[in-house]
Amino acid sequence: MNLEYIESSIKQFEYYKMLGEKTFNQLQEEDLFWKYNEDSNSIGVIVNHLSGNMLSRWTDFLTSDGEKPWRNRDSEFEEVIQNKEALLLRWNEGWDCLLSTLKSLKETDLNQLVYIRNEGHTITEAINRQVAHYAYHVGQIVFIGKMCTQSHWQSLSIPKGNSQHYNAQKFSKEKEKSHFTDEFLKNKE
Repeated sequence: MNLEYIESSIKQFEYYKMLGEKTFNQLQEEDLFWKYNEDSNSIGVIVNHLSGNMLSRWTDFLTSDGEKPWRNRDSEFEEVIQNKEALLLRWNEGWDCLLSTLKSLKETDLNQLVYIRNEGHTITEAINRQVAHYAYHVGQIVFIGKMCTQSHWQSLSIPKGNSQHYNAQKFSKEKEKSHFTDEFLKNKE
């Protein structure tokens, strides 16, 4: 494994972070705490869980188990975030920990094992595990956002009914070497 994989992983994580943030930007503050029913999680709860997981997994990534003794996973599913400002602080705290850890990895780090709940993972396995986990939860955030905004939702990908037009634009250009997230990251601002 080399640092190219790490760079690709960082792009994937940044893409999912961007999807979450573009969802937050479409919502009213009360939407962030709406739940479909009592057994469902609000966006606020999902953000709290994601951040808790990120802080646990990525703090001292190479030197301690990813399930930290100080983590209280069950409390991550309680409605503790009370406003959008606190939600964004918690969101960024987790992502900052993750991204700074990945950006700090050196080629010599990539051949060691890391542990999550006392189970050894290669660096690739640990990263892939978290990409899948975070994509799952960001998908939930986007879906809740779509439910809250209903017909006012602005698509974060190709809007329904526009695939043919989108593909015609893409195929009218020269082939280029590009990662699919680059287009989204350029439009992040």
